Amino acid sequence: MPNKLPEKAWVVTVDMGYGHQRAAYPLHKIAAGQIINANNYQGIPARDKELWAESRVFYEFISRFKKVPLIGERAFALYDKFQEIPKFYPRRDLSRSNYQLRQIYKLFGKNWGRHLIDKLSAEPRPLVTTFFIIAMMAEYFDYQGEIYCILCDADISRTWVPLDPKATRIIFLASNKRVEERLKLYGVRSENIFFTGFPLPEENVGDKLKTLKADLGRRLIQLDPDRFYINQYLDTLNAHIGRDNLKLKPTRPLTITFAVGGAGAQRELGGEILKSLRKDILKGKIRLNLVAGINSDVNVYFNEQVRLAHLTCQLKKCVNVVYDVTKLKYFRAFNKILRQTDILWTKPSELSFYCALGLPIIIAPPIGSQEIFNQTWLRSIGAGMDQDDPRYVNEWLYDWLKSGWLAEAAMAGFIEAPKYGTYNVEKIIFHKVKEAKKVQTVLQY
Repeated sequence: MPNKLPEKAWVVTVDMGYGHQRAAYPLHKIAAGQIINANNYQGIPARDKELWAESRVFYEFISRFKKVPLIGERAFALYDKFQEIPKFYPRRDLSRSNYQLRQIYKLFGKNWGRHLIDKLSAEPRPLVTTFFIIAMMAEYFDYQGEIYCILCDADISRTWVPLDPKATRIIFLASNKRVEERLKLYGVRSENIFFTGFPLPEENVGDKLKTLKADLGRRLIQLDPDRFYINQYLDTLNAHIGRDNLKLKPTRPLTITFAVGGAGAQRELGGEILKSLRKDILKGKIRLNLVAGINSDVNVYFNEQVRLAHLTCQLKKCVNVVYDVTKLKYFRAFNKILRQTDILWTKPSELSFYCALGLPIIIAPPIGSQEIFNQTWLRSIGAGMDQDDPRYVNEWLYDWLKSGWLAEAAMAGFIEAPKYGTYNVEKIIFHKVKEAKKVQTVLQY
Protein backbone atom coordinates (compact mmCIF):
# COMPACT_ATOMS: atom_id res chain seq x y z
CA MET A 1 0.00 0.00 0.00
CA PRO A 2 1.28 3.52 -0.74
CA ASN A 3 2.29 5.62 2.25
CA LYS A 4 -0.41 7.95 3.52
CA LEU A 5 0.26 11.58 2.69
CA PRO A 6 1.27 13.64 5.74
CA GLU A 7 -1.51 15.63 7.36
CA LYS A 8 -1.36 19.32 6.47
CA ALA A 9 -3.18 22.46 7.58
CA TRP A 10 -3.41 26.06 6.48
CA VAL A 11 -1.18 27.89 8.96
CA VAL A 12 -2.01 31.59 8.84
CA THR A 13 -0.41 34.44 10.77
CA VAL A 14 0.30 38.16 10.38
CA ASP A 15 3.51 40.05 9.71
CA MET A 16 3.17 42.44 12.67
CA GLY A 17 5.94 42.42 15.26
CA TYR A 18 7.32 38.98 16.11
CA GLY A 19 4.78 37.37 18.42
CA HIS A 20 2.25 35.95 15.99
CA GLN A 21 4.85 34.68 13.53
CA ARG A 22 7.00 33.25 16.33
CA ALA A 23 3.98 31.23 17.48
CA ALA A 24 3.38 30.02 13.91
CA TYR A 25 7.00 29.14 13.15
CA PRO A 26 7.02 25.77 15.04
CA LEU A 27 4.06 24.64 12.91
CA HIS A 28 5.89 24.97 9.58
CA LYS A 29 6.15 21.18 9.22
CA ILE A 30 2.37 20.78 9.11
CA ALA A 31 1.75 23.82 6.89
CA ALA A 32 0.31 23.21 3.46
CA GLY A 33 2.96 24.99 1.43
CA GLN A 34 4.40 27.91 3.35
CA ILE A 35 3.04 29.67 6.41
CA ILE A 36 0.70 32.38 5.10
CA ASN A 37 0.93 36.00 6.20
CA ALA A 38 -2.62 37.34 5.96
CA ASN A 39 -1.41 40.90 5.48
CA ASN A 40 1.21 40.13 2.85
CA TYR A 41 0.36 37.10 0.66
CA GLN A 42 0.53 36.79 -3.11
CA GLY A 43 -2.52 38.34 -4.74
CA ILE A 44 -3.78 40.24 -1.68
CA PRO A 45 -6.19 43.01 -2.74
CA ALA A 46 -4.72 46.49 -2.43
CA ARG A 47 -7.46 47.64 -0.02
CA ASP A 48 -6.89 44.68 2.32
CA LYS A 49 -3.15 45.28 2.32
CA GLU A 50 -3.72 48.96 3.07
CA LEU A 51 -5.93 48.19 6.09
CA TRP A 52 -3.35 45.78 7.54
CA ALA A 53 -0.52 48.25 6.92
CA GLU A 54 -2.33 51.06 8.73
CA SER A 55 -2.68 49.03 11.92
CA ARG A 56 0.93 47.82 11.80
CA VAL A 57 2.46 51.23 11.19
CA PHE A 58 0.40 52.78 13.97
CA TYR A 59 1.34 50.10 16.51
CA GLU A 60 5.06 50.38 15.78
CA PHE A 61 4.86 54.17 15.92
CA ILE A 62 3.01 54.27 19.23
CA SER A 63 5.41 51.71 20.78
CA ARG A 64 8.38 53.94 19.98
CA PHE A 65 6.48 57.17 20.73
CA LYS A 66 5.93 56.00 24.31
CA LYS A 67 9.49 57.11 25.13
CA VAL A 68 8.78 60.77 24.26
CA PRO A 69 8.84 62.76 27.52
CA LEU A 70 5.50 63.82 29.02
CA ILE A 71 3.18 63.14 26.07
CA GLY A 72 4.50 59.70 25.06
CA GLU A 73 3.20 57.83 28.11
CA ARG A 74 -0.19 59.55 27.88
CA ALA A 75 -0.61 58.77 24.19
CA PHE A 76 0.28 55.12 24.71
CA ALA A 77 -2.06 54.85 27.72
CA LEU A 78 -4.94 56.10 25.56
CA TYR A 79 -4.13 53.55 22.85
CA ASP A 80 -3.71 50.78 25.40
CA LYS A 81 -7.16 51.49 26.84
CA PHE A 82 -8.68 49.92 23.73
CA GLN A 83 -6.96 46.58 24.42
CA GLU A 84 -7.43 46.69 28.19
CA ILE A 85 -8.00 43.36 29.93
CA PRO A 86 -10.68 43.54 32.65
CA LYS A 87 -10.00 42.28 36.17
CA PHE A 88 -10.61 38.56 36.47
CA TYR A 89 -12.27 38.69 39.89
CA PRO A 90 -15.05 38.65 40.78
CA ARG A 91 -15.99 36.08 38.12
CA ARG A 92 -18.80 37.49 36.03
CA ASP A 93 -20.30 37.54 32.56
CA LEU A 94 -17.88 39.43 30.28
CA SER A 95 -19.44 38.33 27.00
CA ARG A 96 -20.61 41.78 25.92
CA SER A 97 -18.64 42.97 22.89
CA ASN A 98 -16.50 46.09 22.97
CA TYR A 99 -16.05 49.04 20.63
CA GLN A 100 -12.86 47.76 19.03
CA LEU A 101 -14.45 44.41 18.19
CA ARG A 102 -17.51 46.02 16.63
CA GLN A 103 -15.26 48.17 14.42
CA ILE A 104 -13.43 45.06 13.23
CA TYR A 105 -16.72 43.45 12.18
CA LYS A 106 -17.71 46.61 10.31
CA LEU A 107 -14.60 46.14 8.19
CA PHE A 108 -15.62 42.53 7.53
CA GLY A 109 -18.89 43.98 6.23
CA LYS A 110 -16.77 45.84 3.68
CA ASN A 111 -15.21 42.52 2.59
CA TRP A 112 -11.91 42.88 4.48
CA GLY A 113 -10.41 39.39 4.37
CA ARG A 114 -12.93 37.78 2.01
CA HIS A 115 -10.33 37.24 -0.73
CA LEU A 116 -8.02 35.25 1.56
CA ILE A 117 -10.80 33.10 3.03
CA ASP A 118 -12.32 32.34 -0.38
CA LYS A 119 -8.88 31.35 -1.62
CA LEU A 120 -8.34 28.93 1.27
CA SER A 121 -11.88 27.56 1.02
CA ALA A 122 -11.08 26.27 -2.49
CA GLU A 123 -9.07 23.53 -0.73
CA PRO A 124 -10.59 23.12 2.73
CA ARG A 125 -8.13 22.01 5.39
CA PRO A 126 -7.92 22.71 9.11
CA LEU A 127 -7.10 26.42 9.38
CA VAL A 128 -4.92 27.28 12.37
CA THR A 129 -4.06 30.91 13.00
CA THR A 130 -2.09 32.82 15.61
CA PHE A 131 -4.14 36.01 15.16
CA PHE A 132 -7.74 36.33 16.31
CA ILE A 133 -8.89 38.56 13.43
CA ILE A 134 -8.05 35.86 10.89
CA ALA A 135 -10.12 33.30 12.80
CA MET A 136 -13.03 35.75 12.88
CA MET A 137 -12.62 36.46 9.15
CA ALA A 138 -12.78 32.73 8.44
CA GLU A 139 -15.98 32.33 10.44
CA TYR A 140 -17.58 35.49 9.02
CA PHE A 141 -16.92 34.48 5.39
CA ASP A 142 -18.02 30.87 6.00
CA TYR A 143 -14.68 29.09 5.60
CA GLN A 144 -15.41 25.49 4.61
CA GLY A 145 -12.96 23.83 7.01
CA GLU A 146 -12.40 23.84 10.75
CA ILE A 147 -11.01 27.00 12.39
CA TYR A 148 -8.45 27.03 15.22
CA CYS A 149 -7.04 30.09 16.96
CA ILE A 150 -3.83 29.98 19.05
CA LEU A 151 -3.81 32.55 21.84
CA CYS A 152 -0.33 34.02 22.29
CA ASP A 153 -0.48 35.79 25.68
CA ALA A 154 -0.95 34.87 29.32
CA ASP A 155 -4.29 36.72 29.35
CA ILE A 156 -6.46 38.21 26.61
CA SER A 157 -8.87 41.09 26.05
CA ARG A 158 -12.49 40.70 24.98
CA THR A 159 -11.46 41.65 21.43
CA TRP A 160 -9.95 38.20 20.91
CA VAL A 161 -13.40 36.54 21.00
CA PRO A 162 -16.15 36.95 18.33
CA LEU A 163 -19.25 39.09 18.70
CA ASP A 164 -21.38 36.05 19.55
CA PRO A 165 -19.05 33.88 21.66
CA LYS A 166 -21.66 31.23 22.50
CA ALA A 167 -22.43 30.59 18.83
CA THR A 168 -18.87 30.65 17.47
CA ARG A 169 -17.40 27.53 15.88
CA ILE A 170 -13.82 28.71 16.36
CA ILE A 171 -11.73 26.33 18.48
CA PHE A 172 -9.47 28.27 20.86
CA LEU A 173 -6.07 26.88 21.85
CA ALA A 174 -5.09 28.45 25.16
CA SER A 175 -1.52 29.25 26.19
CA ASN A 176 -2.18 28.74 29.92
CA LYS A 177 -4.96 27.99 32.40
CA ARG A 178 -5.83 31.65 32.95
CA VAL A 179 -6.59 32.11 29.25
CA GLU A 180 -8.74 28.98 29.34
CA GLU A 181 -10.78 30.39 32.24
CA ARG A 182 -10.88 33.87 30.67
CA LEU A 183 -12.45 32.46 27.50
CA LYS A 184 -15.26 31.01 29.60
CA LEU A 185 -15.92 34.42 31.19
CA TYR A 186 -16.12 35.86 27.66
CA GLY A 187 -18.85 33.32 26.85
CA VAL A 188 -17.00 30.70 24.80
CA ARG A 189 -18.37 27.18 25.27
CA SER A 190 -16.07 24.78 27.14
CA GLU A 191 -16.06 22.29 24.26
CA ASN A 192 -14.47 24.99 22.06
CA ILE A 193 -11.50 25.49 24.39
CA PHE A 194 -8.31 23.41 24.65
CA PHE A 195 -5.39 24.18 26.93
CA THR A 196 -2.38 23.42 24.72
CA GLY A 197 0.38 25.77 25.84
CA PHE A 198 2.35 28.12 23.58
CA PRO A 199 3.97 26.43 20.53
CA LEU A 200 7.71 26.12 21.21
CA PRO A 201 10.35 25.41 18.53
CA GLU A 202 11.03 21.72 18.02
CA GLU A 203 14.76 22.33 17.73
CA ASN A 204 14.79 23.58 21.34
CA VAL A 205 12.47 20.96 22.81
CA GLY A 206 13.43 17.73 21.07
CA ASP A 207 11.76 14.35 21.17
CA LYS A 208 10.44 13.68 24.69
CA LEU A 209 12.24 16.85 25.86
CA LYS A 210 15.64 15.34 25.10
CA THR A 211 17.17 18.57 23.73
CA LEU A 212 15.57 20.75 26.38
CA LYS A 213 16.83 18.60 29.27
CA ALA A 214 20.36 18.43 27.87
CA ASP A 215 20.54 22.21 27.49
CA LEU A 216 19.08 22.82 30.95
CA GLY A 217 21.49 20.33 32.48
CA ARG A 218 24.43 22.36 31.18
CA ARG A 219 22.83 25.68 32.12
CA LEU A 220 22.21 25.21 35.84
CA ILE A 221 25.86 25.32 36.93
CA GLN A 222 26.25 28.53 34.93
CA LEU A 223 23.41 30.06 36.95
CA ASP A 224 24.49 28.63 40.29
CA PRO A 225 28.31 28.57 40.27
CA ASP A 226 28.51 28.12 44.06
CA ARG A 227 25.93 25.29 43.88
CA PHE A 228 23.79 26.98 46.52
CA TYR A 229 20.58 25.79 44.85
CA ILE A 230 21.95 22.68 43.17
CA ASN A 231 23.23 21.08 46.38
CA GLN A 232 19.87 21.56 48.12
CA TYR A 233 17.85 19.99 45.31
CA LEU A 234 20.28 17.58 43.68
CA ASP A 235 17.98 14.57 43.91
CA THR A 236 15.08 16.60 42.52
CA LEU A 237 17.19 17.88 39.64
CA ASN A 238 18.36 14.39 38.76
CA ALA A 239 14.75 13.19 38.79
CA HIS A 240 13.46 15.99 36.55
CA ILE A 241 16.23 16.39 33.98
CA GLY A 242 18.23 13.17 34.31
CA ARG A 243 21.47 12.38 36.11
CA ASP A 244 23.36 12.11 32.82
CA ASN A 245 22.17 15.54 31.68
CA LEU A 246 23.19 17.44 34.80
CA LYS A 247 26.72 18.81 34.30
CA LEU A 248 28.44 20.33 37.31
CA LYS A 249 31.34 22.04 35.54
CA PRO A 250 30.86 25.22 33.46
CA THR A 251 31.34 24.77 29.72
CA ARG A 252 31.20 28.42 28.56
CA PRO A 253 31.15 32.00 29.82
CA LEU A 254 27.86 33.02 31.42
CA THR A 255 25.76 33.87 28.35
CA ILE A 256 23.03 36.52 28.39
CA THR A 257 20.68 37.09 25.47
CA PHE A 258 18.94 40.48 25.34
CA ALA A 259 16.05 40.69 22.85
CA VAL A 260 14.03 43.73 21.76
CA GLY A 261 10.57 43.64 20.17
CA GLY A 262 9.75 44.10 16.51
CA ALA A 263 9.26 47.87 16.85
CA GLY A 264 12.76 48.22 18.29
CA ALA A 265 11.61 49.74 21.57
CA GLN A 266 14.08 49.40 24.46
CA ARG A 267 17.15 49.21 22.23
CA GLU A 268 18.81 51.71 24.60
CA LEU A 269 18.51 49.14 27.38
CA GLY A 270 20.78 46.85 25.38
CA GLY A 271 23.36 49.63 25.21
CA GLU A 272 23.23 50.12 28.98
CA ILE A 273 23.70 46.40 29.60
CA LEU A 274 26.70 46.36 27.26
CA LYS A 275 28.35 49.31 29.01
CA SER A 276 27.83 47.90 32.50
CA LEU A 277 29.17 44.45 31.62
CA ARG A 278 32.05 45.69 29.43
CA LYS A 279 34.85 44.71 31.83
CA ASP A 280 33.42 41.27 32.43
CA ILE A 281 33.04 40.75 28.67
CA LEU A 282 36.68 41.69 28.13
CA LYS A 283 37.72 39.24 30.86
CA GLY A 284 35.80 36.46 29.15
CA LYS A 285 33.46 36.02 32.11
CA ILE A 286 30.32 36.98 30.18
CA ARG A 287 29.11 36.51 26.63
CA LEU A 288 26.35 38.87 25.44
CA ASN A 289 23.91 38.34 22.57
CA LEU A 290 22.14 41.52 21.45
CA VAL A 291 19.11 40.53 19.38
CA ALA A 292 18.13 43.06 16.72
CA GLY A 293 15.84 40.62 14.88
CA ILE A 294 15.12 41.96 11.39
CA ASN A 295 15.23 45.60 12.42
CA SER A 296 18.11 47.21 10.51
CA ASP A 297 18.02 50.37 12.64
CA VAL A 298 18.44 48.33 15.82
CA ASN A 299 21.21 46.35 14.16
CA VAL A 300 23.06 49.58 13.34
CA TYR A 301 22.46 50.89 16.87
CA PHE A 302 23.78 47.74 18.57
CA ASN A 303 26.88 47.61 16.39
CA GLU A 304 27.54 51.28 17.10
CA GLN A 305 27.25 50.61 20.85
CA VAL A 306 29.77 47.79 20.50
CA ARG A 307 32.14 50.18 18.71
CA LEU A 308 31.72 52.90 21.33
CA ALA A 309 32.45 50.36 24.07
CA HIS A 310 35.67 49.40 22.24
CA LEU A 311 34.47 45.81 22.01
CA THR A 312 34.55 45.43 18.24
CA CYS A 313 37.42 42.96 18.56
CA GLN A 314 35.10 40.80 20.69
CA LEU A 315 32.36 40.58 18.04
CA LYS A 316 31.24 36.96 17.48
CA LYS A 317 33.53 35.87 20.33
CA CYS A 318 31.96 37.44 23.42
CA VAL A 319 29.52 39.95 21.88
CA ASN A 320 27.12 38.81 19.20
CA VAL A 321 24.61 41.01 17.39
CA VAL A 322 21.84 38.77 16.06
CA TYR A 323 20.31 40.14 12.87
CA ASP A 324 18.88 38.79 9.64
CA VAL A 325 16.85 40.11 6.73
CA THR A 326 13.93 37.68 7.02
CA LYS A 327 11.98 36.52 10.05
CA LEU A 328 12.34 32.87 9.12
CA LYS A 329 16.15 33.13 9.13
CA TYR A 330 16.04 35.25 12.28
CA PHE A 331 13.88 32.72 14.17
CA ARG A 332 16.27 29.92 13.22
CA ALA A 333 19.30 31.93 14.35
CA PHE A 334 17.57 32.98 17.57
CA ASN A 335 16.52 29.45 18.46
CA LYS A 336 20.08 28.28 17.83
CA ILE A 337 21.65 30.82 20.20
CA LEU A 338 19.06 30.00 22.88
CA ARG A 339 20.62 26.55 23.20
CA GLN A 340 23.81 28.24 24.42
CA THR A 341 22.01 30.94 26.44
CA ASP A 342 21.88 30.99 30.23
CA ILE A 343 19.68 34.06 30.84
CA LEU A 344 17.04 35.59 28.57
CA TRP A 345 16.52 39.32 29.17
CA THR A 346 13.46 40.73 27.42
CA LYS A 347 10.19 42.56 27.87
CA PRO A 348 7.37 40.13 28.75
CA SER A 349 6.21 39.48 25.21
CA GLU A 350 5.44 36.06 23.70
CA LEU A 351 9.01 35.17 24.73
CA SER A 352 7.68 34.85 28.28
CA PHE A 353 6.58 31.33 27.34
CA TYR A 354 10.17 30.42 26.47
CA CYS A 355 10.78 30.09 30.20
CA ALA A 356 9.45 26.55 29.64
CA LEU A 357 12.81 25.83 27.98
CA GLY A 358 14.45 26.25 31.39
CA LEU A 359 15.52 29.82 30.64
CA PRO A 360 15.30 32.25 33.58
CA ILE A 361 13.91 35.56 32.37
CA ILE A 362 15.06 38.99 33.49
CA ILE A 363 11.95 41.04 32.81
CA ALA A 364 12.39 44.40 31.09
CA PRO A 365 9.56 46.93 31.56
CA PRO A 366 6.34 45.77 29.85
CA ILE A 367 4.77 47.69 26.98
CA GLY A 368 0.98 47.46 27.07
CA SER A 369 -1.70 45.64 29.04
CA GLN A 370 -1.05 42.18 27.66
CA GLU A 371 2.63 42.34 28.56
CA ILE A 372 1.74 43.37 32.11
CA PHE A 373 -0.30 40.17 32.40
CA ASN A 374 2.58 38.15 30.92
CA GLN A 375 4.85 39.71 33.55
CA THR A 376 2.41 38.75 36.31
CA TRP A 377 2.29 35.18 35.01
CA LEU A 378 6.11 34.91 34.94
CA ARG A 379 6.34 36.15 38.51
CA SER A 380 3.54 33.88 39.72
CA ILE A 381 5.26 30.71 38.49
CA GLY A 382 8.67 31.96 39.69
CA ALA A 383 10.30 31.88 36.24
CA GLY A 384 11.12 35.57 35.89
CA MET A 385 12.35 38.51 37.93
CA ASP A 386 12.05 42.21 37.19
CA GLN A 387 15.29 43.83 36.14
CA ASP A 388 17.11 46.02 38.63
CA ASP A 389 18.84 49.22 37.49
CA PRO A 390 20.59 48.12 34.26
CA ARG A 391 23.44 50.57 34.89
CA TYR A 392 24.55 48.36 37.76
CA VAL A 393 23.86 44.92 36.33
CA ASN A 394 27.57 44.21 36.82
CA GLU A 395 26.83 44.27 40.58
CA TRP A 396 23.36 42.84 41.15
CA LEU A 397 23.72 40.05 38.59
CA TYR A 398 26.47 38.41 40.64
CA ASP A 399 24.38 38.65 43.78
CA TRP A 400 21.60 36.82 41.97
CA LEU A 401 24.05 34.15 40.83
CA LYS A 402 25.43 33.61 44.33
CA SER A 403 21.93 33.25 45.76
CA GLY A 404 20.92 30.54 43.27
CA TRP A 405 17.81 32.56 42.32
CA LEU A 406 18.39 32.27 38.60
CA ALA A 407 18.86 28.50 38.75
CA GLU A 408 15.66 28.27 40.77
CA ALA A 409 13.85 30.40 38.17
CA ALA A 410 15.15 28.18 35.37
CA MET A 411 13.72 25.09 37.06
CA ALA A 412 10.45 26.84 37.89
CA GLY A 413 9.89 27.69 34.23
CA PHE A 414 10.78 24.16 33.15
CA ILE A 415 8.44 22.55 35.67
CA GLU A 416 5.52 24.99 35.70
CA ALA A 417 5.22 26.32 32.12
CA PRO A 418 3.66 24.22 29.32
CA LYS A 419 6.31 22.57 27.15
CA TYR A 420 4.26 20.53 24.67
CA GLY A 421 2.38 23.32 22.90
CA THR A 422 3.43 22.41 19.35
CA TYR A 423 2.68 18.74 19.90
CA ASN A 424 -0.70 19.52 21.47
CA VAL A 425 -1.79 21.88 18.68
CA GLU A 426 -1.02 19.25 16.05
CA LYS A 427 -2.80 16.58 18.05
CA ILE A 428 -5.99 18.62 18.30
CA ILE A 429 -6.27 19.95 14.76
CA PHE A 430 -5.74 16.48 13.30
CA HIS A 431 -8.33 14.95 15.66
CA LYS A 432 -6.03 12.76 17.67
CA VAL A 433 -7.98 13.97 20.70
CA LYS A 434 -11.62 13.10 20.10
CA GLU A 435 -13.35 14.68 23.05
CA ALA A 436 -12.69 17.84 25.04
CA LYS A 437 -13.17 15.90 28.26
CA LYS A 438 -10.14 13.76 27.48
CA VAL A 439 -7.76 16.69 27.09
CA GLN A 440 -6.69 16.81 30.71
CA THR A 441 -5.43 13.23 30.61
CA VAL A 442 -4.25 12.93 27.00
CA LEU A 443 -2.34 16.17 26.48
CA GLN A 444 1.03 16.58 28.12
CA TYR A 445 1.76 19.92 29.69
